[in-house]
Amino acid sequence: MINDTTLMDAVTRLRQGDRATLAQAMTLIESSHPRHQELSARLLDAIMPFTGNALRLGITGTPGAGKSTFLEAFGMLLIHQNLRVAVIAVDPSSPVSGGSILGDKTRMTALSRSDAAFIRPVPSGGHLGGACLRARELILLCEAAGYDIVIVETVGVGQSETEVANMVDCFIALQIAAAVTICRGLKKASWRWRNLIVINKDDGDNRGNVAIARHMYESALHILRRKYAEWQPQVLTCSALQNRGIDLVWQTLCDFRSTLAASGRLEAGAPSAGASLVAATNERTDVAYAGLPAPILRAISSTRYKP
Repeated sequence: MINDTTLMDAVTRLRQGDRATLAQAMTLIESSHPRHQELSARLLDAIMPFTGNALRLGITGTPGAGKSTFLEAFGMLLIHQNLRVAVIAVDPSSPVSGGSILGDKTRMTALSRSDAAFIRPVPSGGHLGGACLRARELILLCEAAGYDIVIVETVGVGQSETEVANMVDCFIALQIAAAVTICRGLKKASWRWRNLIVINKDDGDNRGNVAIARHMYESALHILRRKYAEWQPQVLTCSALQNRGIDLVWQTLCDFRSTLAASGRLEAGAPSAGASLVAATNERTDVAYAGLPAPILRAISSTRYKP
């Protein structure tokens, strides 16, 4: 367990990619205990120089879109290219225990068995939109541990899209070829956050419907406001079940990163992401420490994460 005595040793082990230490650090970050909150702030401060090198991806999707199947196929593709992958799967919280109830890790069996992958189900904690307030800090831990790709999988859609879009480099919407889903999706203002749309289940008798859906999305994206002037959001199709089209998704993500890096967008976005992390961290600690004596609050304030 990480404590005052073992904190810097934990930072060293974390930088060496020790999975057990990463899990312990995440448990510490997720704790609402005031003492753990103080240690978390010190841990974040110690690892900050070793963060920022991973490609951060956000993924959302309608129910039944096959996110877990897609993530497993996509994650294994990355591992076969000698990349290390971390998945932060934000689950709905149990009203009884407060823990995750979907257990995405159990649905990604091959990926979870790989030494090059780390999957962490995270309870949303009832936070608005399901985007875990602590996910930003968990991303930093994964980066410090040397993971090349960090994926944040969100619960459903809505407010969580905006939150996750501010955490990641590229935001992916996983869709299915359902008329109701398309009609609802095209009228959502939050589509401006989506840098890549992937229509899954392009197999069997569904292939004709997928082709129609792709045309509808492409037509709509040309008239909707985009997040980056340099990047026209792409619409791709795949069959995660048949492991087809996944390589094109990865190639498109590489093109996206190269395009934005060339324009300086990725570097320019880093300060706002850091400021957003500070605001989220401060909001969490303000709530956790409400009602504590003034001397304790001053001591904690001196060690809180600041830009």
